Amino acid sequence: MLAGDEILARLESARTKAASAARRAGRDPSAIRIVLASKTQPPEAIRAAYIAGARDFGENYVQEALTKRSALADLPGIRWHLIGHLQANKAKLAAGAFELIHSLDSARLAIALNRAQSKPPVRVLVEVNLGGETSKTGISPADVAELIDASRGKVEVAGLMTIPPPSDDAVRTRAYFTQLRVLRDRLAVDSGLALSELSMGMSDDYELAIEEGATIVRVGRAIFGERIR
Repeated sequence: MLAGDEILARLESARTKAASAARRAGRDPSAIRIVLASKTQPPEAIRAAYIAGARDFGENYVQEALTKRSALADLPGIRWHLIGHLQANKAKLAAGAFELIHSLDSARLAIALNRAQSKPPVRVLVEVNLGGETSKTGISPADVAELIDASRGKVEVAGLMTIPPPSDDAVRTRAYFTQLRVLRDRLAVDSGLALSELSMGMSDDYELAIEEGATIVRVGRAIFGERIR
């Protein structure tokens, strides 16, 4: 685990880079939310990041998140995001535990979340598998409109999320981020929903994502260092 002053320095660097990327795109830096991907990080590392000013933390697994949530219950204003895949049979545990669930990928899951907590509706993002990768969850771009329609009245669909295929080619990566933004813009018109959130971009590419419209970036290694196994 990194020392608190190192986490602070890394967080300040990420914020500076995010703000610069927003300004390059003519956007307001305050519209960007950095979610610290804290999978496998101990509560002490999250506490250090909180002390450094972070408030949003993203976990991949419900049970790990609930354990950390309990351990850090004394921290006012901390917000938890589920950024990993959510199975429908875990919906009851997840429904009231997260500020935002980034991984809606089926009407079945929307129904399960509604049954677990119908008021207020659970806020979610539709996970879009832009690269058609069999190793990743999410749905194809062609199926997003149908899922949004099927989710009406069950959950609050706040926007879209994607993880593009890994690549060292910035042009290729940027194209995926552009694709998600264009898809969101079209679906917002067609559905009548704001779909204001775009969760895309991680430690290696969050600046590109912000330039292409991300409102949420999920940054882990750049803040916490290499993941603890």
